Amino acid sequence: MPGTQRLNSEKQIENEAFYSVYPVEKAEGYPVVFSYGFRPFFLLAPAYLVLSIVLWSLFWTGMLPISFFSNPLQWHLYEMLFGVTSAMMIGFILTAVPELYEGEEPIVGRTLVGLVALWLIGRISFWTMDWLGVWLVALTNIPLLLWVVVLVAKPILADPLRRQMSLAALFLVINAIQTWFFAAKLNLVTTDPMAVLKVSVGAFMVLVLLSVRRVNTEAVNRWLDQQKIDAVYLARAPRYNLAVFSVTVFTVVEFFYPQNTTLGWLALAAMAAILNTLNDFFIDEDPIFIRPFIWPLFMLLVLMATGYGLIGWDYLQTEVYQLNNFRHILTMGALGMAYYMVLIIVAHLHTGRSFTRNRWIGIGALLLLAGTLIRALGSMFVPELSMTVIGLSTLLWTLPYIGFLVIFGKWLTQPREDGLPG
Repeated sequence: MPGTQRLNSEKQIENEAFYSVYPVEKAEGYPVVFSYGFRPFFLLAPAYLVLSIVLWSLFWTGMLPISFFSNPLQWHLYEMLFGVTSAMMIGFILTAVPELYEGEEPIVGRTLVGLVALWLIGRISFWTMDWLGVWLVALTNIPLLLWVVVLVAKPILADPLRRQMSLAALFLVINAIQTWFFAAKLNLVTTDPMAVLKVSVGAFMVLVLLSVRRVNTEAVNRWLDQQKIDAVYLARAPRYNLAVFSVTVFTVVEFFYPQNTTLGWLALAAMAAILNTLNDFFIDEDPIFIRPFIWPLFMLLVLMATGYGLIGWDYLQTEVYQLNNFRHILTMGALGMAYYMVLIIVAHLHTGRSFTRNRWIGIGALLLLAGTLIRALGSMFVPELSMTVIGLSTLLWTLPYIGFLVIFGKWLTQPREDGLPG
């Protein structure tokens, strides 16, 4: 049997075994959207992202009277990183763990409603912090990821191979960084909150690397099978482990020695390690990275490598200082493309559908790429138009998520097309 057909036949058998233990009784009485972990959170994440852009636009123009305790930039970065990404993280791991561990029931029904409610409470508390105070914002946000880890910990800890241990551990690390940020804002520690946010960017890049290695392996092979291409894509762990190590070293050194020019070389090393992962996309001299659907997954890694490359260049020269703008290539670019493609992939595969030839997938990826590059580079070349650059890049970057909600959002509220539960 050809390579990808064999892999997908095995995956079909695994899916049938998994759905045989689906907790139908726990999902009864709840809307379809609460029948699987990805459904509510992958609706809420892009919707909240778009809403956040609107709310922040109102704030920056003075139409939304919130003080954010006189430091709105730090809170803006916090919410765009932790507020949005937490929904993506929860939807991802609640979907991945049940399918990776035989006999593990997915989180559905009442527990899933509780997770969604706590996430929503966290978002409401954030936007009302002027009245509730930072303490309450912290207390409504910090417990969420801890709860999720507790829910998925049993099969991960019981697995003798510890296959997903790194992902679960990273959830705890990210939540610890979030706690650290709140402690800094509450003057419980002397760390600069902005330095903590920079550490969080590194942690989220590691999260992207760990996640896309898992997502790409399944998604690319499924696409190759649909296109009847007899090849097997493998996202090789050693390459990704080297990239994770390089990004981690840069992040740690930047925190302890923020002005050291050695950071330039460490950032360039991270760039090289990330570029090395692109070799997986060359299969039997077939450049699959130029094919529809696959090129955004390739571009995600290119954006991350480019971000670290430009940061490295910035540290090694003294003529231009654009570190903050270049960091947008990591957040808007790599993280934003990861959001978008994970939403697209999961909306197809986990609602019982084959990948569609919807043109919006490619258009949305191009808009994300354009918005990222305009935001990261525009102010350097036309500083007098900085507000126009920010406005245009924000609009372009937001459109893909609006398109996802309009075109694919309804799939998340409907039963699976193949008739299976979940």
